[in-house]
This record gives sequence, C-alpha cells and structure tokens, in this order.
Amino acid sequence: MIARRAVLALLFAGAVFPLAAQTGDPLADRFGGPFTLTAHDGRRVSDTDFRGEFMLVYFGYTRCPDVCPLDLLTMSEALKLLGPVAGRIQPLFITVDPERDTPKLLADYVQSFHPRLLGLTGSEADIATAVKAYKVHRVKYTPANDPKTYGVDHSSLTYLMGPDGKFRTLVPHDTTAARMADILRPYLAREPAK
Repeated sequence: MIARRAVLALLFAGAVFPLAAQTGDPLADRFGGPFTLTAHDGRRVSDTDFRGEFMLVYFGYTRCPDVCPLDLLTMSEALKLLGPVAGRIQPLFITVDPERDTPKLLADYVQSFHPRLLGLTGSEADIATAVKAYKVHRVKYTPANDPKTYGVDHSSLTYLMGPDGKFRTLVPHDTTAARMADILRPYLAREPAK
C-alpha cells in the first residue's frame, strides 16, 4: 500500500508539478477551494480566514505509519530554513480520517511538528468537500494483518496556496526540506507582504 501511494503521488506530481500557477493563470483554479473545518483548538475555520497569507496544505491522518510524519517533518524543517519569512505561511494538516481524528487527537499530534501547524478535522461531509476541492486521492483499506481496523490510502502532496487563496504549486512526497524551502522562497519574494 505504501509503495503504491508513493508511486501514485509521484506520477501525479510529475504530471502537474512543473506547471506552477501564477495569479490570473487558469491553473490557479485547478486545486483548492472553499472549506470550513474544525481546528485542533476547537475553533471553526474556513479557507477565507487565511487570506493575506500563504497556506501550506497537507492531507493525511494521525495513524499514518510513515508518509505523513515524514512529510510533516519535512514541512516543519523547510519552514525553519525559511526563517522569519515563514511567518507569512500558515501550515495546515487536514485529516483524511475524520472518523478517528478528533480535535484533541490532532492537537496532540501536531505539537510534534511545527508550532504553527494547525490540525483540521470535521464531519465526513466537511472533509469530503476539502478532499474534492484539492483533488486528493483517499480510500479506506483493511490491512491483512489487522482486519479489525483500517488504514487510509491517500495522496501525499503538499499544496502551496497564495494569499488570495489560489493554487500556486505542488511539492511532491520525498522532497527534502532544503528543496521545499527553495521552492517556496521565490513565491514569497514575488508576492511581498501587504
């Protein structure tokens, strides 16, 4: 399952990653859209709450055995490498497993990564809306070694959304923190703080 996830993510990222979107570009509407979710501190937040700052969005779940923690660690390290300018980026972790990922569980989970990482959950309908907007692959599966539980096969891409809420670029799984910082830096320079 893990290998299939990585291959799907890389194939998908390879198809669109080189096509970074700019404001006014039709690609800017390809990924992203409205969402209203519950933050790990209990607040209801929507995509419009982050206007004026970049959003770095990752979809995953707290019981993910490997890909999610690695990608979130990479995101956290990239933000540290960016220094003070990283304050213009709101990192978001949106669960693909709202059945189990409660705000309290997300609060405990995200504290292991970046201090500004915001964990988001909601009803199945809330999550389905966000998943559809970002075109995230998400499928439940039952592991052969533990038929009483389930995992969630999901795409592992990090989305950079601009201060206007529009898509800017994708960062594929297995990108190093230094490379992610290099990808983000020009967007921050091109769109100065208001």
